[in-house]
Amino acid sequence: MNVLVVNAGSSSLKYQLFDTANNVVVAKGLCERIGINGESTIGAISHTNLLNKKEYKAELPMANHTVATKYVVDALLHAEYGCVKSMAEIEAVGHRIVHGGAYFSESVLLNDDVLAKLELCRDLAPLHTPAHIQGIQGCLEVMPDTPQVLVFDTAFHQTMAPEAYMYGISYDLYEKYALRRYGFHGTSHRYVAGEMLKILGKTEGTKIVTCHLGNGSSISAIKDGKVMDTTMGFTPLAGVLMGTRCGDMDPAVVPFIMSKENMTPDEVNAYLNKKCGLLGVSGVSSDCRDVTAAIEAGNERAKLAMNMLGYQIKKYIGSYTAAMGGLDAIVFTAGIGENTASIRELACQDLEYLGVEFDKEANNSVARPVKTTCLSKDGSRVKVYIIPTNEELVIASDTEKLVKTLQK
Repeated sequence: MNVLVVNAGSSSLKYQLFDTANNVVVAKGLCERIGINGESTIGAISHTNLLNKKEYKAELPMANHTVATKYVVDALLHAEYGCVKSMAEIEAVGHRIVHGGAYFSESVLLNDDVLAKLELCRDLAPLHTPAHIQGIQGCLEVMPDTPQVLVFDTAFHQTMAPEAYMYGISYDLYEKYALRRYGFHGTSHRYVAGEMLKILGKTEGTKIVTCHLGNGSSISAIKDGKVMDTTMGFTPLAGVLMGTRCGDMDPAVVPFIMSKENMTPDEVNAYLNKKCGLLGVSGVSSDCRDVTAAIEAGNERAKLAMNMLGYQIKKYIGSYTAAMGGLDAIVFTAGIGENTASIRELACQDLEYLGVEFDKEANNSVARPVKTTCLSKDGSRVKVYIIPTNEELVIASDTEKLVKTLQK
């Protein structure tokens, strides 16, 4: 089945065309700067046909996601760099959705009721949900008869028990505003946990910590194949130190900063999301590669930032091991998790008491492109692995599965 996977951001639209029969990406592309200046916006599209290696780039009027979606269709159909002869060859569309609230615990076929519930999630993800809805509407306009599936970043975490997802606020505010831990990166955690379960050869009785580490990072405790706890919360701001996000801290810091720096709620929210984390502590960059280079040049603040991140990951591994009552495997994935050996070593340092025998030589010898790689010694009771994530494959697979139910 040919499945178009769409990931609509606030001003961008990423896409991949999957051939699910062979699990290959046929084409991929990105529309950027969508609607940033209203109707006068000039955006950019880059498209690659991976079968014939033909590329296309252009700057075009891009007022909204509907217009961007039309350009995507044009690129897919193009005689030279396209890959399909008609849109009828695209049998389904799968959408990555950041926040499904408490409404969605699994991927769903799009219908009016689903769209209405997604509208209720606007306040939970004000930057992403409107863009997702525009992306869906754009696809409905240019492909009105093609079934569409929504795959939620939050869905995999819906197995958490109330004691894990509730906050210590008055219960009436939880009921009024749905204030609770939701968790994010669920599609990534689901994929790498599934791959680790294959390696372990079982699901029942397994205890895994998955570490999705990138510009945004989250860690999950997965027991018997289901999420028991996760670091991100009501928003993706919570958890470990990230590229520009602060991660966990005393909530009283927020009103203190607002008072001392004369910030509004929107200003302090932007500060905590965009000016903290690796960037704020190091003073160098939000990119782990730049911070690593600064450490090699002797920058002590850069070293502090990386040590903080490694320490916090290790702390969560320990706390999740306690919560699950044991540990069978640690998995690293995403940009930092797959490519930064020093962070993996810091996170696994001194975990011998848990049964982790970390192989430093294997860790430092990981080749690119990164493949599934064991980082623990042969006798290690706890397995440590790099498993490259593949969220798009999960979205394509879920889409195919649900659409096939319509064909029965």
